[in-house]
Amino acid sequence: PFSGDLFLDTRALSITSIVDPDTNSPIPFSLSSEIDPIKGALLTVTLSDQSKFLISFQTSPNSSALQWLTPPQTFNKTLPFVYTQCQAIHARSIFPCQDTPAARITYSAKINIPRVLSAVMSARHVERRVPTAGEAGAACDDSMWCAEDRIVEEFVMEQPIPPYLFAFAVGEISHREVGPRTRVYAESVPSVLDSAAREFAGTEDMIRQGEKLFGPYDWERFDLLVLPPSFPYGGMENPRMVFLTPTVIKGDATGAQVVAHELAHSWTGNLITNKNNEHFWLNEGFTTYAERRIVEVVQGEDRAALNIGIGWKGLNDEMERFKDNMEFTKLKTNQEGVDPDDVYSQVPYEKGFQFLWRIERQIGRPAFDEFVKKYITTFKFQSIDTETFLDFLKANVPDIEKEINLELWTEGTGIPPDALAPESKLYTKITSLAHEFINGRMPRDDEVAEWGGQEWELYLEFLPKSVEASQVSALDARYRLAESKDYEVKVAFLQLAISSGCRDYYGEVEKTLKEVGRMKYLRPLYTYLVQGPGKEEEKILAKRVFAETRACYHPIAQGVVEAILSKHL
Repeated sequence: PFSGDLFLDTRALSITSIVDPDTNSPIPFSLSSEIDPIKGALLTVTLSDQSKFLISFQTSPNSSALQWLTPPQTFNKTLPFVYTQCQAIHARSIFPCQDTPAARITYSAKINIPRVLSAVMSARHVERRVPTAGEAGAACDDSMWCAEDRIVEEFVMEQPIPPYLFAFAVGEISHREVGPRTRVYAESVPSVLDSAAREFAGTEDMIRQGEKLFGPYDWERFDLLVLPPSFPYGGMENPRMVFLTPTVIKGDATGAQVVAHELAHSWTGNLITNKNNEHFWLNEGFTTYAERRIVEVVQGEDRAALNIGIGWKGLNDEMERFKDNMEFTKLKTNQEGVDPDDVYSQVPYEKGFQFLWRIERQIGRPAFDEFVKKYITTFKFQSIDTETFLDFLKANVPDIEKEINLELWTEGTGIPPDALAPESKLYTKITSLAHEFINGRMPRDDEVAEWGGQEWELYLEFLPKSVEASQVSALDARYRLAESKDYEVKVAFLQLAISSGCRDYYGEVEKTLKEVGRMKYLRPLYTYLVQGPGKEEEKILAKRVFAETRACYHPIAQGVVEAILSKHL
C-alpha cells in the first residue's frame, strides 16, 4: 500500500472519478490548471494506504493518439475503423499513465465493439465473447455494454513494456497465415490481404536471422497489421502486432525491409528501451544496424548496401535541415521543452547505425556479435540511457575509448570524420550515374534494366537538386517515375519536380498528398512546396491541399504539417 501523491500524465482526457475498487470510496485527485502544449495536464492522485485505484475517464475527439476513420476513409467504405499511435508521448491521450519509457507496464484489456468488427492489440488475444453485465464498472451502463450488437475482445500483455508500445485497432479486419508465428491482418479486402501475404512471405526467415543475431524471440507471436493509408509511419514495432503502412507493399519484397526493421525492435527497443526520447538512438540506431544485418543475409549484400546508401544520403540531408539547430544532429540530445514529433529525424537511426558500424569495424564482426548478444541478455526488460551503454561498452571492449572518440560520436554535432558511405559496386555505379545527370546524361536503358525501386530511389536522391524542368520531364517521359507504384520512387521524383519548378507534376503532388498520410512523404513534399523565395503558387497549393486533406491525416501528421506551414508561411 502507498500513501501520498502519485503523478500521472494526461492529455485531452476528462476524468470522471477515481475510487478505491475494494470499498468504492472516492480518492481525491486534481488536474493541473496549466495545460502544457506538449505534455498535457498533470493528474495528481492523493492516496492514503491504497494498493490500487480505479480511474473512470473519457478520451476526446482531439486525443492525439487516436484516429477515428469514417467509412469513406477505409478500403471497403462501409464500416468505421479506429487505430492508435502512441510513440513518442501520445499514450497519455488514451489513458492516464506515467508516459515515459522509463516506466514499464503490463496490462489487460476488454474492448467492447460492434459485433461486425474485430479488434487487434499489442498483447495476447484471450477470447472473443458475449459481454457480461456489471463488467463495465463506471465506464458505461449495462444497456450499452450488453446491447444485442456488441461483442467483447479480451487481451493480456504479461511482459512489461513501455507505454508507447500500447496499441490497438478496431475495424473490419481479416487475416492470412504467412508463417508459424505470423499472420498478416488488414481490412477485409482480398487484394490487400493477398498482396501483403506475398510481400511478407519471407517473415519467418527473418525472425530466424534475428534470433541468430540476438538470441531467442521473446514475444511468442510476430503478427503484422496493414493499416489504412493515413497511418503516419512506415511501421510501428508494437509487440506481437506490428503496425504497417500500406505503402510498404511494393510487389517486390523490398517492403519486407521495413518488417525487418520492426522485427529487430523486438530486441532493441522493446526488450531494451531508451530511458527517454533524448536517447532515442539506442532504440533506432541498433534497430537500423540489425535491419541491415538481416537484409544482408536474406536479400544479399547489394540490397544491404543500397539500404545503407539511402540512409547515408538521408543523414547528410538532415545536417542541412538542422543547420540552424545543430543540437538535433547529436546522438544524445536535449529535448527539454521540445515536442519530440517536431524533431523526429533520420539522425538517431543513421548516425546511431554509423556509430555501431564504426565499433564493428574496430573490433571485427564476430566480437561485435558477441558484444550485442551480451548487451541484450544484460539489459532485457530494462530502460537505459547513453551513459549506461557507454559504460557497458568500455567494460566489455577494453580500451575502445582510445580507438574511437566516444564523446564526439555521442555528444558532438554533425557527422564524425570516421563515418562511412557504403562500399559496393552497385552503389558507386548509381551515384556516379546521378552525378552525370548534371551534364544532361540520362542513364541508358541497358544500365537500368535490372533496377528496382531502391536503385531508382538512390539515383533520384543523389541527383542535383536544381536541374532544368525540361530534364525532369525528359527523365519521366523515358522512365515513368511519377506514376511509380513505389512511393519512395514517386516521392523522390516529385521532390525533384518541385525543386526544379516543373509545374506539370503539381497535379500528381496533390494526388499523392491526398492519398497517403505517411509523414516520410508528407514532410518533404510540403516542405519543398513552401520553402524558399518566390513559391507563391506552390504556397497556395500547399495551403489548399492541407485544408482539404487535414481531416484525413492522423493527428500526429496534422501537427507536423502545421509546424512546416507555420514556419514558412
